[in-house]
Amino acid sequence: MRVIAFISVLLAAGAVNAETITASVNGMVCAICVTGIEKSFQKNPAVDKVKVDLETGKVTVDTKAGATLDDATVTKTIVNAGYAVTEITRASGR
Repeated sequence: MRVIAFISVLLAAGAVNAETITASVNGMVCAICVTGIEKSFQKNPAVDKVKVDLETGKVTVDTKAGATLDDATVTKTIVNAGYAVTEITRASGR
């Protein structure tokens, strides 16, 4: 029973360390844009999931528990996919 409780505490602590990063992006206009950015982020082992919203021009990246992506990596990933980043915001503890 103690082992299960300990594992639960570890999993809960790891979830707190996960992060949601939202980048405002210029230049996205179509489904090919979405696919290109999603594939670029999915190559990074720190990424749990990525969502691209054409309507709002936002790219939202959820990191895996305990993993992080710095602003330079987020910006480089988006710029290398052919787009410009105008702002990056973060929320932790998802």
